[in-house]
Amino acid sequence: MQSNHISLKNIKINDPFWNNVCELVRREVIPYQYEALHDRVEGAEKSYCIENFVKAGRVVKALKNGESVPVYPVDKWQYTDENCDENAFHGWVFQDSDAYKWLEAVGYSLINHPDAELEKKAKEVVAVICDAQLENGYLDTLYIINDRSKVFTNLRDFHELYCFGHLAESAVSFYNATGDRRLLDAACRFADLICDTFGKDKKRGYGGHEIAEMALVRLYEQTGEQRYLDTAEFLVNERGRRPYYFDAEHGVNSKGEAYHYNQAHRPVIKQDEAVGHAVRGVYLYSGMADIAKYKNDAEIYTACKNIWSNIVNKKLYITGGIGATVDGEAFSFNYDLPNDLAYSETCASIGLIFFARRMAELNAVSDYGDVAERALYNTVLAGMSEDGKRFFYVNPLEVNPEASHKDSRKRHIKPVRQKWFACACCPPNLARLISSVGEYAFSENESTFFVHQYIGAAVQSRFGRIDIASDYTQSGKVKITAKAPVNLALRIPSWCSDYSISAPFTAKDGYAYLDGVTDVEISFDCKPKLVRCSNRVRANIGKAAVTKGAFVYCAESVDNGENLQMLTLDKNTAFEQDGEFLLADGWREEAQNALYSDFTETPKTPCKIKLHPYYRWGNRGENEMTVYLPVN
Repeated sequence: MQSNHISLKNIKINDPFWNNVCELVRREVIPYQYEALHDRVEGAEKSYCIENFVKAGRVVKALKNGESVPVYPVDKWQYTDENCDENAFHGWVFQDSDAYKWLEAVGYSLINHPDAELEKKAKEVVAVICDAQLENGYLDTLYIINDRSKVFTNLRDFHELYCFGHLAESAVSFYNATGDRRLLDAACRFADLICDTFGKDKKRGYGGHEIAEMALVRLYEQTGEQRYLDTAEFLVNERGRRPYYFDAEHGVNSKGEAYHYNQAHRPVIKQDEAVGHAVRGVYLYSGMADIAKYKNDAEIYTACKNIWSNIVNKKLYITGGIGATVDGEAFSFNYDLPNDLAYSETCASIGLIFFARRMAELNAVSDYGDVAERALYNTVLAGMSEDGKRFFYVNPLEVNPEASHKDSRKRHIKPVRQKWFACACCPPNLARLISSVGEYAFSENESTFFVHQYIGAAVQSRFGRIDIASDYTQSGKVKITAKAPVNLALRIPSWCSDYSISAPFTAKDGYAYLDGVTDVEISFDCKPKLVRCSNRVRANIGKAAVTKGAFVYCAESVDNGENLQMLTLDKNTAFEQDGEFLLADGWREEAQNALYSDFTETPKTPCKIKLHPYYRWGNRGENEMTVYLPVN
């Protein structure tokens, strides 16, 4: 049963948990990131983002005046003070996208909370961006600054279509918030150039880093321009066709072996496993789901379902993280989910939520909302500190700070959040998702209002106003009140085996369907419990994680002492709540100084193991952390 998400303009979040998170992003994260994009955060890596737009604007002005413009190499992924001219482009090839994601978050924030000063700052950034656009609509500062003749010549490695995608997403958000068309018009001019350049009888290319696919659909939804949807369909279906476009582009004959990284190893309708760079993957799969919906494409929909099944049944961390290996920031092989080597990029979980929302709107199956919930309340929220000024790029399930500092295999595992990153995709991505979280909670069709996430809100639906009063994260209780009788579809979370709904319902695909109700109360039993992995996951044999409702918990050495590997959970523990913590019965082994000895039972001392919500770990200084513990 298909549905459509509800415009953020019609959703007012009022939730005891999410109010604080959204306010943190509005008051701290967005202003902080504005400073970071302008390279004004002391001790943080430079962004160069706004600086590049200013440089590009100067180039555009010089070209209009008929002046000669220098040319610089376009041959690296990252341009630094040490490897390029001071007047050339600086940063990573995708640096423009950081400003776009920030503007997208600003747009959502302004919809929720009008702020004249923030809007003024954002419009100044918009002006700088628009000044950097070439007359033909092209807008990518790397090529505008360094070498206009190389435009669209390395789609595999460089990120013009990716940056366009974030431009389009931000343009729609900012226009809907402010009515200012400048950025939307700039995005449409670039989209028109892309439509004129790529297609069946044109350049048969597609981006090495996906997002343009779903961004063109977003522009189609906003403008009704059919060729945006048609070009998105082309980019999806052309991917992986032979002869391989990336081979021709680079003068090689790879036979597709190198293109798993870009999900371009075979046509999308023949893909049934999540492979390659995890963020790229879920951005592609989201675009595929869009095409399946708007083009009624059954083959692409089947591919989406197969890929989804592979992710959630064989490649998903309990925290909602994806991408098990640092090599290529990629999905690994089936059931390879190491805890202490996990990559689990924040952006990847955000992209998984994009994919999940689209799949839920294609067909309401609780699995999609379950996975989105687990990613949202754990990996995504863990991506930022409690003050909103430090961030994780990587979200492991086990951390030993000494290993992070001394073991090259684990240098990607950071025991504390960072102020910023030269490759800063995650912080603004996180801000834009949280600022628009309401759009992931509800949807509707001609007959039914769907609740996918139990976030407290007042929603103006096609059926009139619907109020959701939610204490979901604490007691598991939710009350829904409608001004007029409405048909409801309520997701029953997979973690809950004991729940009550105050009105008659029928169950289908993990949703409870209620006909013509005005008031309904729901109670989900969210007692803590132990959860184990498949025994195909070698890292977690004999271990379990602790969950409570949507949240995964972890142990930190600041609470439990060093050497967390010496802790064992009692499988029959009666959990106790201690504020934000859970206390579990268990044992601590005595430390053994001898490296080897004859096997005997190691002496253990009974103890209380203190567990903290995973999303809050690492806020109390550098320390050990683990999600999984041995169970006895």
